[in-house]
Amino acid sequence: MNAEKPASPVPTTGSVAYPPAPWTMLGQMWVSVFRVPHDVDEQRPRGVYGAAFVSYEEGSPLTYSELLVARVLRTPSGQRRVTITDIWVDSPASVAGGRGLWAIPKGLADFDLSTGRRGPLETAAWSASTSGGPVASARFSDLARLAPRLPSRGGTWQPPIDEHTVPVEADLRGSARVAPCRASWDFAPTGPLGWLAGRRSLASFRQHGFTLSFGV
Repeated sequence: MNAEKPASPVPTTGSVAYPPAPWTMLGQMWVSVFRVPHDVDEQRPRGVYGAAFVSYEEGSPLTYSELLVARVLRTPSGQRRVTITDIWVDSPASVAGGRGLWAIPKGLADFDLSTGRRGPLETAAWSASTSGGPVASARFSDLARLAPRLPSRGGTWQPPIDEHTVPVEADLRGSARVAPCRASWDFAPTGPLGWLAGRRSLASFRQHGFTLSFGV
């Protein structure tokens, strides 16, 4: 259950309209896990973080690319939830909806994605940049299309931003074909994710053909 709902049911932030919750999304996700040994700042304490590139595809209320970094925390009520610390998309409507509905601190970026397939092996090469320069790039290879489909449930907890005055929680549920993948990341040392530059991933996974209902 959301800890806070938007003050108005009209799905707009400024002049940008966005779909009402929940968003039922279809797509692909590539995620790697990193250990950060030192506090970066108040919102990014030392611990384990996940970095992911995501492609939201046709059949979703919005189609766009995304780069995010998140960590697991325990909320004041004692639940384990994910909090997204850094996130960029290439859709103004996604920025407005993420910030307006769930206090997710989305910003805009440009993305490049190239994919390939040889038999069951799939490859993907991603990059993301903003007006300030490169943010991150990554390469992946996997056999996830052969993996069994697994269900998932979880939720997010976000500190207040913009018009929100209290933390916002959102539930999610879905399923995907999940399998380990090979991954190689490059975080721009002077970019906004420079605090991850040079770190080796602990593990990497592909979510192939996911379905995800967010804000249910």
